Amino acid sequence: MRSLLYCRAGRQDHPNKEGFSLDIELHDTEAGQGKPLILLHGNGENNGYFKNQIPVFATRFHVFAPDTRGHGQTPRGEGAFTIRRFADDLAGFMDRHGLSRAHLLGFSDGANIAMCFALKYPERVDKLILNGGNLTPRGVKARYQLPIEIGYYAARLFSGKDERAKAKAELLGLMVNDPFLSPHELAGIRAQTLVIAGTRDMIRTRHTRLIARSIPGAKLLFLKGDHFIAAKQSAAFNRAVLDFL
Repeated sequence: MRSLLYCRAGRQDHPNKEGFSLDIELHDTEAGQGKPLILLHGNGENNGYFKNQIPVFATRFHVFAPDTRGHGQTPRGEGAFTIRRFADDLAGFMDRHGLSRAHLLGFSDGANIAMCFALKYPERVDKLILNGGNLTPRGVKARYQLPIEIGYYAARLFSGKDERAKAKAELLGLMVNDPFLSPHELAGIRAQTLVIAGTRDMIRTRHTRLIARSIPGAKLLFLKGDHFIAAKQSAAFNRAVLDFL
């Protein structure tokens, strides 16, 4: 199978199929051929997080790994900076690439984007893999969430005068103010779903179990490791994902 690996960037200001205007184009890395598989990175990262996944998954799938709005090489754009807007950005990204449906794999905030996307655009999701996602900030263990919230409120104090503080407040705000999904809402996810997390994840184990229990028919898997199992236990993670797909 021939494999392609290249990047795209630019501007996208045309309306997508839902009718809303997209002021940016998501930079992405693309590789492989076959059924589309979209990888969504976490907060403050870029698609480089999936460096151990892209070449492996590209042997079986057409992999797309975008940088979300305001991350990596994708510009911030104007207006709201929220998980739900990132889900709309993903719909526009799929439109631009001519993808009516795709498998989605989301890590951390990427998993939260994937959940919001699967609820708003259920007809566009084949299979769904949620790695280390959370419904509310309470799903994060306090020893991790407390520094995030302190950093967020400190950055907000200086955000009016310092662009770096403003950008930091926006990023940390995604982990303080988003996504606030309810377990009841997750019953609306129709895609076959794998919920996967580390045994020492920063997400509470009971919270991960709640997510899996709330999605009809979802499979649940814990791999030995912390929040970053895709990077640190890539062989086991990749095998679990490919077995599911």
